[in-house]
Amino acid sequence: MSAGYEIGAVPTPTRDVYSVSRLNREVRVLLERGLGVLWVEGELSNFSQPPSGHWYFSLKDRDAQLRCAMYRAKNSLVGFTPRAGMQLLVRGRISLYEPKGEFQLLVEHLEEAGVGALRREFERLKIRLAAEGLFAQERKRALPRFPRRIGIITSPTGAAIRDILKTLARRYPPAAVLIYPSAVQGAAAVPTLVAALTTASRRAECDVLILARGGGSLEDLWAFNDERVARAIHGCALPLVSGVGHEIDFTIADFVADVRAPTPSAAAEMVVPDRHACLEALGRTAQRMQTGMRRELRTLHARLESVSRRLGREHPGVRLQQQLQRLDEFSQRLAGSTRGTLHREGQRLAELRARLQQHSPRHALGAWAARNQSLQLRLARAMGEHSSRTGAGVEELRARLERAGRERINRSAQRLALAQRALDAVSPLATVARGFAIVKRADGTVLTDAAAVGIGEEIEARLTRGSVTARVTGRK
Repeated sequence: MSAGYEIGAVPTPTRDVYSVSRLNREVRVLLERGLGVLWVEGELSNFSQPPSGHWYFSLKDRDAQLRCAMYRAKNSLVGFTPRAGMQLLVRGRISLYEPKGEFQLLVEHLEEAGVGALRREFERLKIRLAAEGLFAQERKRALPRFPRRIGIITSPTGAAIRDILKTLARRYPPAAVLIYPSAVQGAAAVPTLVAALTTASRRAECDVLILARGGGSLEDLWAFNDERVARAIHGCALPLVSGVGHEIDFTIADFVADVRAPTPSAAAEMVVPDRHACLEALGRTAQRMQTGMRRELRTLHARLESVSRRLGREHPGVRLQQQLQRLDEFSQRLAGSTRGTLHREGQRLAELRARLQQHSPRHALGAWAARNQSLQLRLARAMGEHSSRTGAGVEELRARLERAGRERINRSAQRLALAQRALDAVSPLATVARGFAIVKRADGTVLTDAAAVGIGEEIEARLTRGSVTARVTGRK
């Protein structure tokens, strides 16, 4: 090497060395992410079931085999135990068992291969009919609460019809039952089911329909997955309950029907109420009604008593009776006041009459006559005593005496005439003299009001000359 140059060491490249665990882990992740969920069909072999409950087996065909594992949580949902040589259709995810580096399929679902084809057909039809709206919830109809007649579409000889009839008789005996016989399995099942649905819809003899069949395999229930049956259910004019198979079985008919029941017996329970529950509800309702009626009656009775008391206080008849009583009281007071007034006026009239009689001109004339007679007697005695006197003197005295007597008589006559005119102006006799009369009752009280005398009562009328007695025959 020449001077001035330094030759360095060649660098060693960095190596990413995988451990076996790391490699198996990354391969597992790549497998699980890259392939996802797969369906695989093959023949079962090497099946084992350790105490843990997990299933381990292989799927093989003519050229290869695949290790499979199905954990207990998944295989508990399978309705059968696989056997060697069985053709299976499985769904699962590709993975790697890291401790051994073994390629395997983690199975999530398992079924027989023939059933798998039917299942795929079921899924395709379900998706298509759902897209058409045959499963829409808004078209589902409510079931009648108390149906009078129930239609059953099923085989008349199967176990389902016996279970349904037994349930209906136990829960709701009043409901009548009409059976539309139909095959539920085999080649004749679909046409007879469609015909029964069409007949029940056209006749409309029932309030609700039950489409029922007992449990069975997917092949046994396949008639209820037929598109023709589904469209017949969709076109049915009556509410329909589907009770096909067992609780884990689902058919296209279940999705199209208005209500899906897990079993035929459950369908019968859904369409009718429980009579015992109805009787209990009726009893509770009757008790509530009685309690409410008693409470309402008490309220109404209290209101009636209150209204009766108010009516008793404010009734027009009571008020009228009180007014009549007051009228009677006023009438009695008026009559008493009238009688008192008439009595006082009568007494006053009697006093005036007595005073009138005391001041009557007849008394004054009598007194004057007596005095005149006395004067004449005195004059005669005087004349006798003085007979000796001269004639001229006697004559003069006589003339003076006569003149004084005439003057006195004239003044008295004038005063009497004035008193008589004044007395005539206020005297009731003057009124009577003009054609009027003074009417008295039998007790002497003067009548001034026609209402104060009764029909048939006797009255006395004083006239200018004399009086008459009469009987009252009417008043105005």
